[in-house]
Amino acid sequence: MKSLDELKKIRYEAKEKMAMRGSGDQDYRVVVGMATCGIAAGARPVLNTLVEEVAKAHLPVTVMQTGCIGMCALEPIVEVFDKDNHKTTYVLIDAKKAKDIVLRHLIHGEVIEEYTVGQYSK
Repeated sequence: MKSLDELKKIRYEAKEKMAMRGSGDQDYRVVVGMATCGIAAGARPVLNTLVEEVAKAHLPVTVMQTGCIGMCALEPIVEVFDKDNHKTTYVLIDAKKAKDIVLRHLIHGEVIEEYTVGQYSK
């Protein structure tokens, strides 16, 4: 850090990141399983991609992490809750699929059936 302006920029960016984790009048709440099984399967880049894409698009979406969701073989898992608390569970997610979730589900309201847990429970 070399100047007061640089410090102000860091503060602003930190506030923006914190706002994404907060509550309020959000269209969606996105939860990423970040227990050891999720992290080992690649959940950290998924979480980072979701946070970055939501921020870039200025979406009214909360992105947060949780512990074990209970389906370790299907990690990384992303759960999307709408305003009515209806849940869509996406499994085996990578950074590319995370971008698709932001674009198709969070922006356009389309559930991406081929990524959901239902594809693996048949």
